[in-house]
Amino acid sequence: MMRIETIMVGQMGTNCYLAWDEESKRGFLVDPGEQADKIIRVCSRYEIKPEAILLTHGHFDHIMAAKKVKEYYQIPVYAGIHEEELLADAEKNLSAMWAEGFTMKADELVVDNQKIEIAGMKITVIETPGHTSGGVCYYIEKEHVLFAGDTLFFESYGRTDFPGGSMFSLIRSLGKKLFVLPDETDVYPGHGQATSIGYEKTHNPAAGMR
Repeated sequence: MMRIETIMVGQMGTNCYLAWDEESKRGFLVDPGEQADKIIRVCSRYEIKPEAILLTHGHFDHIMAAKKVKEYYQIPVYAGIHEEELLADAEKNLSAMWAEGFTMKADELVVDNQKIEIAGMKITVIETPGHTSGGVCYYIEKEHVLFAGDTLFFESYGRTDFPGGSMFSLIRSLGKKLFVLPDETDVYPGHGQATSIGYEKTHNPAAGMR
C-alpha cells in the first residue's frame, strides 16, 4: 500500500510529496521546491531513502531544493522533455523574479505516456502543457494516484500568464488527459488540498470549458 506525506515548503506554500510503499519502505519525492533540510528530516522521520525526484514542471517553487536533495541522496531527477529550457533559464522559471536566480538540469527527460518504474512502483508520465509548455503529471494506476503539479487544483487550475503558458493548452490537457482518468483517482496538486478526478469533473470551472 502506498503512503503519501505532504511537505509544505517555501514562500509559495508548495506541496512537496514523499510517496512510499509501506511494505518495502521504498519511495520517491515529487517537487522538492524549497527547504531541503525540512524535506530530508521528514524522509528520516519515516526512515525512507527516496530513490528519485520527480518534477512536474520547472517553476522555481517546485525545484529549488532539488539539487541539494539529489546530492544528499545521490538520486536522479526526472522532468518532462519539453521543460528542459525552463529549468535552465532563471527568467523563465521565475527564480530571478521571486528569489535568487536558480537553474538546473534533469538527469532523465521523460515523454508523454512513458512508463517508468521507481521504487518498485509503475508510473505513467502524462504531458499536460498549459501552466508551462513542458509540464507533466505522474499517474500511478495501481494506487489511483495522480501527482498533478500546477495543472489541476481543488476546484481550480493553474495560471497560464507565465512564460510558456497557454489557456487553450491547459483546458485541452485537463479535458483530454486528466478528466478521462477514473473518477476514483486521488489528485495531489502542487498547492492546496488534495482532491479527486470525479470531484473535479463536477466542481472545477475548467470542466465546463471542454
